[in-house]
Amino acid sequence: MSHREEEASGEDPGHAGETMSLSWPGNASGSPRKSWRKCLGLQMLEAICKHWEGPISLALYMSDAEAQQFLRYAQASEVLKNRKNVGYHIVYKEDVDFLPMYGLYDYLRKSVVQLDMAHTKKALVVPAFETLRYRLSFPKSKAELLSMLDMGTLYTLYTFRYHVWPKGHAPTNYAKWRTATTPYKVEWEPDFEPYVVVRRDCPEYDQRFVGFGWNKVSHIMELDAQEYDLMVLPNAFMIHMPHAPSFDISKFRSSSSYRNCLNTLKDEFHQDLSRKYGSAALKYLTAQRNI
Repeated sequence: MSHREEEASGEDPGHAGETMSLSWPGNASGSPRKSWRKCLGLQMLEAICKHWEGPISLALYMSDAEAQQFLRYAQASEVLKNRKNVGYHIVYKEDVDFLPMYGLYDYLRKSVVQLDMAHTKKALVVPAFETLRYRLSFPKSKAELLSMLDMGTLYTLYTFRYHVWPKGHAPTNYAKWRTATTPYKVEWEPDFEPYVVVRRDCPEYDQRFVGFGWNKVSHIMELDAQEYDLMVLPNAFMIHMPHAPSFDISKFRSSSSYRNCLNTLKDEFHQDLSRKYGSAALKYLTAQRNI
């Protein structure tokens, strides 16, 4: 006997833009599946859960602030917090704030091959810059970017976060990058958080660091602990575009509790790093204490 899958979709004046898909082929355990691709009011979610006991996949298009509100809503709901088969997939409205240089994809693909990344532990560093202008004539080459940097306030283009968090990217060595023609290795330094390209089997991001603070720092630290070489690409760059502060960075700046919590997580991470890598990880703890 064959299974049937029925899909109903369409629009009417009261449901414009909604699509509902019902699937009945059965999953691995033989139970029916149901998935919605729908713009749902949150007030409907509890009602849906009461009507449908099977798995639910919910896509939410939200800002940082809206995601925090939804989290509080879900944690306070007796219906939602008791469900173990509801998947929440958040698509953020904001913070897609870097523009890669033209041709970066092809350049990275070639660099991966040239540096034999399939057989070596390397992290390719893409130097980051920023502009304070919402409208920027995007540089078409490294030479054009350097010219804009040298023009100063005319283009308002700078090395990334040089004025608020210089140590986050200073180890990239922008002075050397200006004249470099081949990839060069840089050493790990405290709070270094470059944007990197790594192999698929690299260490994963530590899930303790959500929101603002230390997600990239902790990841680079573990790459270094696993003896990855940090290689700066001489002809790669990307530019950060201006945007309003995110919800999480606002919380970081305004809440001492948020900052204290982050410091606690840092200590936990250092302890875990010491357990995993032994004496090799002592330099990270020593560096943190000296900051």
